[in-house]
Amino acid sequence: MAQQHLDPTDPMAESACGDALAGYLRAQATEFLRALRLHRETGGDGGAPARTKARAGDNGSQESVDAARALRRSARRISASLHTFRPLLDTDWSEAIRPELAWLSGTLAMEHAYAARLERLLLALHRLSGAAVLPAQTGVPGDSADGSADSRTAGDTGPPAHPAATVERGNLTVGAAKAGALLERQLTLARTRAHSSALQALGSSRFHAVADNIAVLASEVPLTPVAATADLRPLAGAAEERLTDAVAALPLVTAGNPYNAEALIHGLSPDPAPHPQDAPWHQVRLLLRLHRYAREVLHGDSAPVDVRLLAAGQALNRHRDASEAAAAAAQAARTPRIAPATAYALGVLHADQRHEVEAARFAFQQSWQMQTVGTP
Repeated sequence: MAQQHLDPTDPMAESACGDALAGYLRAQATEFLRALRLHRETGGDGGAPARTKARAGDNGSQESVDAARALRRSARRISASLHTFRPLLDTDWSEAIRPELAWLSGTLAMEHAYAARLERLLLALHRLSGAAVLPAQTGVPGDSADGSADSRTAGDTGPPAHPAATVERGNLTVGAAKAGALLERQLTLARTRAHSSALQALGSSRFHAVADNIAVLASEVPLTPVAATADLRPLAGAAEERLTDAVAALPLVTAGNPYNAEALIHGLSPDPAPHPQDAPWHQVRLLLRLHRYAREVLHGDSAPVDVRLLAAGQALNRHRDASEAAAAAAQAARTPRIAPATAYALGVLHADQRHEVEAARFAFQQSWQMQTVGTP
């Protein structure tokens, strides 16, 4: 993989020092605080005055969703930067706040994750049943343009009826219709619990402690004494090397063959745990994100968009979504006393999503093997 940011002729080389890191962290902290203020103004934390919620009107819910998305976006970037450039930051401070940012980001992600999973599975059921009309896909935004899945956030209102949940199931087989109803019950319940968890988290003392730390970060970045003159490029290069090594360990030769059925191995295993073969791909997705954020630190707003990284990230996001959807179908199939037709439909659905996993691996392999192309 081309290591553009390690080029000594890089025009950004002079600014790739501790000041660039401090500026990036301050900017992300400011974005976090701005999103938090918007979230509170729209009643997203459940503690805003009633008149504030009324003033928000019908747009309050979407504004709160957008604010929560921005909260998670900033939290991820701060946490990633603390990880990549940790030798240049106060160790005690960074090691204490990183797990808290990960907790916040993960908590805010779950409600939308369950909603998107239900949408994906119901759409697949209609497709597999030969339905002429597919459920509307509005209301569940996909991954963001940078392939980072920033849209996995929690909103400020109770989970509404999902768009796919109201679709007429008359053109589905009995087994598919009952499988869809079962998935709807299970994933809607999970979404409701995730929504409650997000609201509790945003109102907790633990979250307020995180917000206080971010407020301090917006004005003062705890850099080490040597950070001011340190070159950031070796640390960013190390993040890229970890990504390259992890990709090299993937079975890309196998993934380069469509319909190789590798993703279906262990499909009948009694172990309800996620497929162990998926873990290396999930790890590559995380390392790819760290690499992209390191590029943002080095180049700031002028960072070129690498369409190769963008395509690879989108493929890995689809891999994660399909893997999690397959696991949800398998979990539903383990429900006691369901009809054979329902179990059969869930089994077909599970196999379909494992094929989607395989297709995403193929797409990643194709994008990764392309020449690195950047756009200004």
